[in-house]
Amino acid sequence: QIHGGYGYIEEYPVCRFYRDAKILTIGEGTDEVQQMVIARALGA
Repeated sequence: QIHGGYGYIEEYPVCRFYRDAKILTIGEGTDEVQQMVIARALGA
């Protein structure tokens, strides 16, 4: 979205970065779950 069409063209690294970021978010849990995990790790 930020990079326009370059984010969807396989030739550009930004496409892979965007795809990997989305997959990691799905695999590791939602933002809310990640906030809880970080808070527990920090002892909050």
